[in-house]
Amino acid sequence: MVDREQLLADRIWQRYDRKERLIRYAALLATLMLVFWAVRDIDIFWPWVWDAPNQISNLGARMWPPSAVGLSGILNALMETVHIATLATFLTIFLALPVAYMAAQNTTPNRACLWLGRFILVSSRSVNTIIWALLFVAIFGPGVLAGILAIVFRSIGFIGKLMGEAIEEIDRRPVEAMEATGASKAKVVAYAIVPQVMPAFFAIVVLRWDINIRESTVLGLVGAGGIGVILQGAIDTFAWPTVATILIAIIVLVLLGEAVTSLLRSKVL
Repeated sequence: MVDREQLLADRIWQRYDRKERLIRYAALLATLMLVFWAVRDIDIFWPWVWDAPNQISNLGARMWPPSAVGLSGILNALMETVHIATLATFLTIFLALPVAYMAAQNTTPNRACLWLGRFILVSSRSVNTIIWALLFVAIFGPGVLAGILAIVFRSIGFIGKLMGEAIEEIDRRPVEAMEATGASKAKVVAYAIVPQVMPAFFAIVVLRWDINIRESTVLGLVGAGGIGVILQGAIDTFAWPTVATILIAIIVLVLLGEAVTSLLRSKVL
């Protein structure tokens, strides 16, 4: 008995047994092999990588000091960028909420609507905003309309996905109580579902507006309006001091958007 207790006392505790350790080592080795394979196949020109610090220093010297020439045009483009994000977020609300209702398991009318709603959400989130912008520029031509539609089609998946999850997590008791009284479907939604998801709705919309401001700053690179149009023009003409001014303006805009978003979310949540 004493020998057995001594044996147990001398045994070293280990978090994983031998089989689990072998599995973890095999997974780590497989990950390293995949990383090595990816780095080898993307054909990186390493001399450019080693020369990057010199190029960054050279570019920084050409961008300093920032130029105030055309500052009024930059400010107007920033306002256009904010308008694109705001209008796109507003339009997205009316498109994303019905999709969220269909994509939520506890509110969808039938299985066909459920999978249709989820297909719309996946399709929206699968295509990047720049790709949507390229598509709408080809359809409607360069301009703000293409940028607004690009952000709308991208935002539907974001707002619809999160709102659908919020609907699925509601307390079913108010819904069942109203259904027991014979309330119509519209009244059940208005008085049992909507009040429970309103805090999440406001938080999601404010968050998406903040994201849309960031995304709308680059839409002009493909001709979809906003500050990106001026940025692309400055880069094409090698006006590096103007590029520096535009980048500073974009950073300030994003910081202001972050501050406004944090303030609104603190008031809502």
